[in-house]
Amino acid sequence: MMDSFNLKNKLKALLARLKKIKHIEIYIAVGLAVLIAIIYFTSLNSPSSDKNTSSSKEDNLIADFSTSQEYVVYLENKLENVLEDIKGVGDVNVVITLEKGFEYIYVTEEETKTTSNGTTITTLSVVYVDGQPVLKEEIYPVIKGIVVVADGADDIGTKMNIMTVLQTVIDIDNSKINIVSGK
Repeated sequence: MMDSFNLKNKLKALLARLKKIKHIEIYIAVGLAVLIAIIYFTSLNSPSSDKNTSSSKEDNLIADFSTSQEYVVYLENKLENVLEDIKGVGDVNVVITLEKGFEYIYVTEEETKTTSNGTTITTLSVVYVDGQPVLKEEIYPVIKGIVVVADGADDIGTKMNIMTVLQTVIDIDNSKINIVSGK
């Protein structure tokens, strides 16, 4: 009997301390949004229990894209789906602009020749295997900015949740993100 009374007092004291924290609702909302984003994206990378699973662009976080436009559309759709799952958010439209598109760096080999007059000439040439250049690195497009039009974004807590999710998923500075309320 004494233990339950002591536990109730401790819980009341804890609640009193939590009520003293300014804007605790925002902290809780941001924490929940981050938790939801983590759970969502870890579930994308976990293997499926379905034996007939085929790998497609929609199933992979990073997929093969033939154009920068395909990449942008993929990101916009993924973000719209994630953002619409946030409490307080209705319909969402996302527009992403790019600073530059895909960049490909190929394996090269350096050839140095010395001419008869003593001049050294160095040339770089791309390495080919079976008639195809050997890709060393593929650099994904650099995002210039994101615009989000979302129903419910007029609420500051909802807007903060959207901002946090975008920064977490895209790793972009908040000065490049513009969130406005929808209809």
